[in-house]
This record gives sequence, structure tokens and C-alpha cells, in this order.
Amino acid sequence: MRILMAGASGFLGTRLVDLLVADGHQVTRLVRRPPRTADERQWSPSAAQLDPAVVAEADAVVNLAGAGVGDRRWDDSYRRLIRSSRVDSTGTLATTIAGLPAVDRPEVLVNSSAIGWYGDTGDRVVEEDAPAGEGFLADVARVWEAATRPAEDAGVRVVRLRTGLPLHRDGGLLKPQLLPFKLGIAGRLGSGRQWVPWISMVDWLHATTFLLTRADIAGPVNVVGPAPVTNAEFTRELARQLNRPAVIPIPALALKVALGGFAQEALTSTRVLPGVLNRAQFVFRHPDLPTALQAALHP
Repeated sequence: MRILMAGASGFLGTRLVDLLVADGHQVTRLVRRPPRTADERQWSPSAAQLDPAVVAEADAVVNLAGAGVGDRRWDDSYRRLIRSSRVDSTGTLATTIAGLPAVDRPEVLVNSSAIGWYGDTGDRVVEEDAPAGEGFLADVARVWEAATRPAEDAGVRVVRLRTGLPLHRDGGLLKPQLLPFKLGIAGRLGSGRQWVPWISMVDWLHATTFLLTRADIAGPVNVVGPAPVTNAEFTRELARQLNRPAVIPIPALALKVALGGFAQEALTSTRVLPGVLNRAQFVFRHPDLPTALQAALHP
């Protein structure tokens, strides 16, 4: 396939590009700066600028663009960036796709979203049919997913990846935790009773490529592991695999001081199951947390 990708230089995007190229696909990367290589094309999502001819060349579009939610402390400016970086890129792609003649439109738009859609579900199990929850990330996910509507209305298959927390030692949920754990100064967050919707990096990558080619699947898809755990369980297992103690709980108040607005999201409980992937008989390489952490820590 000829695949056009936004967000190709990010934590997930770089690994997805490597897998797609290894599988024989041709990947063209959208960049905001002038192109430096033959596989790059320039765009400006904040100004809704994208050459329709670039999209018309693609069989599929993958959009992973968006500022990292855990990259820095949240203030009003960064909240606006988290929202605009997602909505602008999605809206630009979806509108450009819809504006093409039907014969030139890509077959599918695989667009990033997040399990933040559900808000805090407590101990309640949710699948893709659950409504949007409350809170900042739920509000972002709602407008983010709505921005795909022009492509969907134009008859293009749209898959919205409600991604959980991919596990890899070089980024995401794990990277900032490794040093405190190795120093023996880590522990559960808050009460530890909140549910953590993890997924192994390998399973995230293969689920995404699976969804690219499954013409019968559209709409939201929870890209999470099949066995969610509580934060306390996650903490115990990570400590076990690192052979380090994890006996110093981090109080909710301390999190709020350290993380600002992101603290509430870090304490959110989201007990999500991959309903669509399970029904499509997707095979998870790492179906439980011990095997997923083993793969993440020793890739």
C-alpha cells in the first residue's frame, strides 16, 4: 500500500513506519518544515494547508499527530496545544480527503484517538459503544473524533484508534517511571485502585496494521490489552520485573503539585476492553501484563 502518515516522527509513528516499510509498504511522511528526503511532503495543519495531490497518491492515510499529553506540565497554553494539534491535523486531512473526487480518495483513514474518550469509569468495564465521559481529555477526544466526520461522510472508511498506554522502555508510560523504580523510591499513584489500560508496543503496532487492511472494521477501536490491571497491580509487577521495591506510595496531593492539570488524568480509572479487536479475533502477542512488561523492558 501507499500510505501517507502524519505524526511519523513521534514515539509511535517512528516504530510504525519501520514496521510498514519492513512489510513492503511505501510510506510518505507529512512534515511541517521543508522536505529533506524524497519520502517527505510539507503541510501546515494549523493553517489547514495540504496539497490535495499528495493525498490523492495514497491508498491509506494514518494520522498520529498530536502534542504529548505527558510531555510537560499543563497550563492553559499547553491545554490549547494538546487540543489544536489533534483537531487541526485531523480536520485538515479529513477535509482534504472529502474534497477529492471519489476515485482519488484513499480507501481508509486510520486516525489516532485515546481511551481518554471514556473519562473516569471507576470499576465499570467499557467497550467501544460507551459514551464520552467528562474531563479535559474526554472533551479533547470528542472534538478530535468529530473532526474525522468529513472523510466519513464522503464514504471513506474511518478507524479511530482509542489507544491505551503503550509499553516501551524508551517512552510513554514506562520511561519516566524506570529511574524512580530502579532507585527504590517508587510506588502506586494515589490509592492505586484506578484501572490502567496498557498495551504492549508490539500489539499496538500489529493492531494498527491489522486495522489498515480489515475493510470490514470502521469507527472507534479500543487499542488496549485484553487484561487491564489496577495501578497497584501494575506497580507490583513492574517492581517484580525490575527486582526493586515499590513501597513508597505517591499521594494524590503530591501528584497535583508535580504535574498540575495532568495529575487528575494520571489518577483517572479507565477499565477498557478491546471489544472490536476481540470480536475480529485479533491475536495479542502479549495478552497479560507480565509478558507485555517483559517485552517492553527487554525488546
